[in-house]
Amino acid sequence: MIKEISSLQNDLVKEIIQLQEKSRIRKQKGRFIIEGHREISLAIEGGYDIEQFLFCEEIIDRSVLEQLLSSYHVVKPGLVKLSLKVYQKIAHRKTTEGIVAIAVSKNLLLSNLNLSNNALILVAEASEKPGNIGALLRTADAAHLDAVIIANPKTDLYNPNIIRSSVGCVFTNQIAMGSTDEILNLLQKKQINIFTAALDDRSVPYHTMDYTKPSAVVVGTEATGLSEQWLESATENVIIPMQGKIDSLNVSVSAAIVIFEAKRQRGFKR
Repeated sequence: MIKEISSLQNDLVKEIIQLQEKSRIRKQKGRFIIEGHREISLAIEGGYDIEQFLFCEEIIDRSVLEQLLSSYHVVKPGLVKLSLKVYQKIAHRKTTEGIVAIAVSKNLLLSNLNLSNNALILVAEASEKPGNIGALLRTADAAHLDAVIIANPKTDLYNPNIIRSSVGCVFTNQIAMGSTDEILNLLQKKQINIFTAALDDRSVPYHTMDYTKPSAVVVGTEATGLSEQWLESATENVIIPMQGKIDSLNVSVSAAIVIFEAKRQRGFKR
C-alpha cells in the first residue's frame, strides 16, 4: 500500500529534514537519508537496510523504482509518494531521479572489520571536511582497499554532504571509526605496517617503501597534519617529493599517490 504526502507540515517530512540537517538526530534514531538512484543502489548492494522509499511520480522513471524494489526479496521497504512541492523541499540535489530513502545506520566498530591476511588500509585522522572524506572514500573504492578507518572522527559519516561527495562510496567501502589508541592497538596486534604521510624531517620518499606486506597508509588534516602519536608509532613516515612553490597537496590526492604506489607494488591490474 502506497502512502501519499502533499503537505510540507507532515510529520515524516519534518523528520526527514531533521535527519538531513542534524547529526544528533541521525545518531539518536540510527537512521539517515540517501538521495538518488545510484547511491540507494550502492547502499542496498552494501548491505544497508532501507526502511522507506519516498518518490515523486512527476520526476521518477517508474522502472527505477521497480528495479530498487526488486532488490528486496523478503521484506519490502515502505513506499511513500510525494507531491512535487514536498519532494523539492526535502531534496538537496536538483539532479536526483525523484527518489530518496530512509536507511538504517551501521555500527562502525573496529571489531566488525573483516581484514585479509595482506590487508591494505587507509586511515584518516580527525577528518572534518565532508568533501575531503568523500574524496578519500572514492580513492579507497577505486583502489579496492580492505578498509577505511577514521581516527578521532569530527564528522558524522552519514552527513548528506559526505554521501554526495563520495558518490555513494560510503556504501562500497568497509568503514570503521575509533580513537587513535584503539586503531594503533588493532594495527599493531595484526602486525600491519604503518606508513604516515607527513611533512617531517624524519620522512623518506614514499616510493622507496615496501608496501607488499600488510600496510596502513595514514593521512591527517591539511591544516595540522598528523598527531605526534601517529608519527612516533609509524613503521616509517613518508613524504611525496614536490618541485613547486607550495609544500602540500590535497589530502585525498596525497593518499591516492601513496595508495596506488602500494597497489603497483602488489601487481595491481585493471
